[in-house]
Amino acid sequence: MKQKKTSEEFNKVLTFFMSMIVLVSLTVVFAFVWIEINKDIIWAFDTRGNYLIVLLYFIMQYIFSRIYGALKIGFYKVSDIVYSQMLTTVIVDVLMYVVMSLVARHLINLGYIILLLLIQFIIVEVWAIIGTKIYKKLYPPYRLVVVYGSKSATNLVRKMSVRDDQFQICEAIKLEEGMERIESRIKYYDGAIICDIPGSERNDILKCCFDNGKRAYVTPKISDILIRGGENIHLFDSPLLLCRNAGLTYEQRFVKRILDIFVALIGLIVMAIPMLITALAIKLQDGGPVFFKQDRVTRGGKVFKIVKFRSMKVNADADRDGRAHSATVDDDRITPVGKIIRACRMDEFPQIFNILKGEMSVVGPRPECVENVEQYTEDIPEFGYRHKVKAGLTGYAQIYGKYNTTAYDKLKLDLFYIENYSIRTDIRLILMTVKVLFMKESTEGFEES
Repeated sequence: MKQKKTSEEFNKVLTFFMSMIVLVSLTVVFAFVWIEINKDIIWAFDTRGNYLIVLLYFIMQYIFSRIYGALKIGFYKVSDIVYSQMLTTVIVDVLMYVVMSLVARHLINLGYIILLLLIQFIIVEVWAIIGTKIYKKLYPPYRLVVVYGSKSATNLVRKMSVRDDQFQICEAIKLEEGMERIESRIKYYDGAIICDIPGSERNDILKCCFDNGKRAYVTPKISDILIRGGENIHLFDSPLLLCRNAGLTYEQRFVKRILDIFVALIGLIVMAIPMLITALAIKLQDGGPVFFKQDRVTRGGKVFKIVKFRSMKVNADADRDGRAHSATVDDDRITPVGKIIRACRMDEFPQIFNILKGEMSVVGPRPECVENVEQYTEDIPEFGYRHKVKAGLTGYAQIYGKYNTTAYDKLKLDLFYIENYSIRTDIRLILMTVKVLFMKESTEGFEES
């Protein structure tokens, strides 16, 4: 047990060391480019000024790398690490290009930035590949046993098996096989995956894992998420958790509304021309209406008209009983223009007007159509819990889930957001949205089955 703890501590040291390697390397390359640019500036910086510019670059790289998870060597796949770190680098380089142009009082030659990005891309690619190989060598995948109850754990096992560099699922045990056998198998492996187990038995398994220093991966129940968002109360010598269960406070709603207006106005200014081009393309495609409007549900169960760019044929649901149907893979109702705007999420941008009207927020649970809410609530009585806050343009479930993630899992993700809400979380999710915009798995449709 002591040896495992030391290994975990070394893991943190290794991750920190690898993070510093890439951040310092990218900053050094920028420093050389900046010094060359500084020579051509009439009002050039002195040595101290150069240090400040380079330090600012390092800090920005660190902040955005943390936001996008670009430093998590061994946790994400190589392709994800490279994508996240290059997205970070592009954003930081563009921001610094603006800073450098302001200092120079004219637009800096773009050749400097292009050369900088090319060198940095090579550094990131080499760092991600070598760093991941070192991590895998030192930390082989965890050998795990799955413990499940009345429901099959096949879906979760399938998802976790995709990351065979992290998890090696060796055995599955049903709860009815008895605690003695379950405990003996947990002790044999590195940890356990606990799926849909009744409370009392789950507590016993968790204590067994804790007792033996074994990892426990638990699929949370709705009640677990509500408790996790509770507040510690220390008025007595008995620990208490306060679960307010009221959504956001008045102060949180007020500050969130200010942030919504600010972000929506900025988005409207930045996206005005792309939105006009999109509207023109849709009109020229088939002469139909540019916008698609539909009843959706927001805070308190209130129904409003959501506005999106139309990506499907006119009256697309007319031949399917007239009810709304979620898009499927290779859905023939989607127009050629629609495929493009759905791939880059351009169809969602008119919801800026819903945000400005106060019907939606920038961040929150995605608004479902009325029929889906009725169906989901019938299957999952807790589905209405997500209506404690306004519906959002982006959200926790959109960042960490997929388009075809199940309704129950999306509900859990949305409740994680509601129960752990902060303005900092909103800002982080807004920035994270940039990362998932062009990730195919976040826009793919449901399978027909």
